Amino acid sequence: MVAAGLILASLAAIALGKPVKLNGGMRVLGRRDSPPAGYSWTNAAANETMLSLKFALAQSDPSGLEDALYDVSDPTSANYGNHLTKEEASRYFLVAAAFVAPSNETVAAINKWLANNNLTANTVTPAGDWMAVNMSVAQANDLFDASFSVFTHETTGNQAIRTMAYSVPETLVNHLKVVYPTITFPSNKALMPIFSKPEPLSKRHHKNKGTGGGNSAKKGKGKGTGGGASNSTGTGGGAANTTGAGGAAVAASCNTVVTPTCLQDLYGIPATPATNQKNQLGVSGFIEQFANEADLQLFMANLRKDVTSNTTFALQTLDGGQNSQTAAQAGTEANLDIQYTVGVATDVPVTFISVGEQNSDGDLGGFLDIVNFLLNEDAPPSVLTTSYGNNEEDIPVAMAENLCNAYAQLGARGVSILFASGDGGVAGSQAQQCSDFVPTFPSGCPYLTSVGATQGISPETAADFSSGGFSNVFSMPSYQANAVATYLKTLGTTNKGLFNSSGRAYPDVSTQGVQFEVVVDGQAGGVDGTSCSSPVFASVVSLLNDELTTAGKSPLGFLNMWLYGNATTALNDVTTGSNPGCNTQGFPAVTGWDPVTGLGTPNFAALRTAAGL
Repeated sequence: MVAAGLILASLAAIALGKPVKLNGGMRVLGRRDSPPAGYSWTNAAANETMLSLKFALAQSDPSGLEDALYDVSDPTSANYGNHLTKEEASRYFLVAAAFVAPSNETVAAINKWLANNNLTANTVTPAGDWMAVNMSVAQANDLFDASFSVFTHETTGNQAIRTMAYSVPETLVNHLKVVYPTITFPSNKALMPIFSKPEPLSKRHHKNKGTGGGNSAKKGKGKGTGGGASNSTGTGGGAANTTGAGGAAVAASCNTVVTPTCLQDLYGIPATPATNQKNQLGVSGFIEQFANEADLQLFMANLRKDVTSNTTFALQTLDGGQNSQTAAQAGTEANLDIQYTVGVATDVPVTFISVGEQNSDGDLGGFLDIVNFLLNEDAPPSVLTTSYGNNEEDIPVAMAENLCNAYAQLGARGVSILFASGDGGVAGSQAQQCSDFVPTFPSGCPYLTSVGATQGISPETAADFSSGGFSNVFSMPSYQANAVATYLKTLGTTNKGLFNSSGRAYPDVSTQGVQFEVVVDGQAGGVDGTSCSSPVFASVVSLLNDELTTAGKSPLGFLNMWLYGNATTALNDVTTGSNPGCNTQGFPAVTGWDPVTGLGTPNFAALRTAAGL
């Protein structure tokens, strides 16, 4: 879950006149008291240095976008499943982008201001709510009453040109929401899985005989029900006799090493091949993480012997993205995401979407670019899983809101968007020192599905690193209000004052996330993290979509209204564990929704029923 930063500056000489001020005064649009921890002021930026700035314009009707998203995503709505598509826009008399497009007045005001200062802007989003403008440091300082300087990160040595404050004319305050990057710094906090020391596959399988296929387990006496693996005769150690949600025996070894077969047996995920080749599953790739085909083939040959070992994935690239097949460049994150989509969503067409570092969205590192890329497609994937992200406090509020609205547009098109919740418990995307709880982004956005992590099989319990909590930016959506209210009543005064109890709560769901066996550069190793969990739940959704679309029905699309409604009882409730951080024990997992494991883990058969299959 990583929003990687770039130094958005290039040296070029340019002669520009003194900026033209509009009538009226200037108003501060963004300010920070000091650079973030790890950064220090180095020197004033050279006047001739060129900056690539992005303008977020006021959106015309974001509440209308939410209404449209909910209308096609609520199982009780007459329009449920009538997702907005480019071809059907005329039929529905609207397009998703229309709700976030700026008004003609806003566009005219911004363009006039820029033209008066010999500047022009390029629109970078389909809706026109983002513009890109290149200008020198000298002109930016004058235009925004700013002081752009060079800041250096003390650990990495990376440099960024930023300002501590900037202002815009009073007359533009209602038209221009944020200029980026100005006060936002590249983040060095990246959600990445924990990768154990690699071992040769033969050695790992010799040590854990039967791990891959789970065939060495004996069927348990305690038959599982809707609660999945938690109803078994095994103990906390998962020693033996565990029965999964679908009635299959779950190997005791799955308690220490998780494979696709473990997940199939635990959650009742079918191994039956999907049939609809138009039902695509997209896997996001960032920061030059490459998915290796040879590693996938070795993974499949060892752990999915029932599937052709040359099963592979498609590739799409943007922003200069690549997918090098050099063995040494295989990425742990990328391989994990691909191996646990191709390896779990049997025969669902999987596409690895590699986002390079020539981003148009600045320090968002391609997060907005990939959404716009998919919005421009006639048939985007039905499911998109992403295992990268950041802390909410590192993203300007207006920036977070605009990006969240972009996810709403994609959701209105019928795409299920899933994100790993983070690996720092209540301390954020990664463990850190803190006093108040730290929400992660974009999990706090209400228009996507956040996925936490569990561990163990008898019973399944919360993984202590599973990030969860409450957004400080986004208010609690109505679809989860009752579930969260019940939790808050149970929680009482625990952690009072450390979190925003009225914020959007996350995660929504969870799956296993500890000791996933992956192959990287020809060797097996174990991976921990919610990065494991998001691809697994995405695979479950894709398999449900395969059945739905084959039956002539719409894919599930935006999931949360369904999850908190029809599907609430179709998930295995996880009631033990917590996510410590910030010198606390964090939030406890309890009966019902909780901010560690969400509503619970998948029970495929029950989810089929909830989806109307």
